[in-house]
Amino acid sequence: MNENHREREKGTLVYPVYSRRAQGLSIGINLFPDKKRCSFNCPYCEVFNFSTNTAFSVEQMEKDLRTVITSSLERKTPIKDICFSGNGEPSLASVFPKALESAGRIRDEMAYSAELVLITNGSGLLDPQVFSFLLQAAESQLSLDIWLKVDAGTEEWYEKINRSTIPFEILTAQIKEFVNSAQPVTIQTMLCAIDGESPPPQEEKAWEKLMVELAGLAQANGRGLKKIQIYGKARAAPEDPKAAPLPAEYLEKRAAALRKTLSSTSTKNLPVEVYP
Repeated sequence: MNENHREREKGTLVYPVYSRRAQGLSIGINLFPDKKRCSFNCPYCEVFNFSTNTAFSVEQMEKDLRTVITSSLERKTPIKDICFSGNGEPSLASVFPKALESAGRIRDEMAYSAELVLITNGSGLLDPQVFSFLLQAAESQLSLDIWLKVDAGTEEWYEKINRSTIPFEILTAQIKEFVNSAQPVTIQTMLCAIDGESPPPQEEKAWEKLMVELAGLAQANGRGLKKIQIYGKARAAPEDPKAAPLPAEYLEKRAAALRKTLSSTSTKNLPVEVYP
């Protein structure tokens, strides 16, 4: 099951995959079965170049999702979540709200204990309509669990690891505003080497400062962050070896440093998880 994410590049709309961070079976929903569409161009991205004639439709997604859930239940495999990720940034798809609501109905009907998850780089938050929709989706019966990518603490590292045309300061400010307004979100950070170099000391310090600030903002709204997840590069990417895994010890060291800093704040009990 570990390589089932490759089905996305064949035009598959719904696919089962073992997720390290979900720690079990995740059912992925791919809104971009025809080609990759993303506001980032991360060198560690596992999506290879591809093109299909498959068009996304909510009706087909519903049919496929029911099939995959039924198969999992027949094998008595617990479903951890139903996750919007796929070949790009889900919030860029105009069909995303309708697809999310449909997936939520099927989740409630067939796999009620499964979380409904969005993995996002946060760029959709720059659109006021997307910002408002995600707030509502998190607080409504959907209980959308938002996993928000924050890979960098400095503009310099952001330009290396995310390579987006969106200005770092503008995106970071919008993420702060969202965290200060939303139900608890999970912050996710990829730590890997770029061109053979690990994040420099100034980046480590800036990222840690940003994590503390986000945790404080979330705490101030009375909800807090859900957790912070640090993860490493574990899958092949088209640009390898431009991005390369870092030792598990490095990831653990970064997590330990953050936990120590958080221990002196009101967010000292915030979980910081590591997935090498």
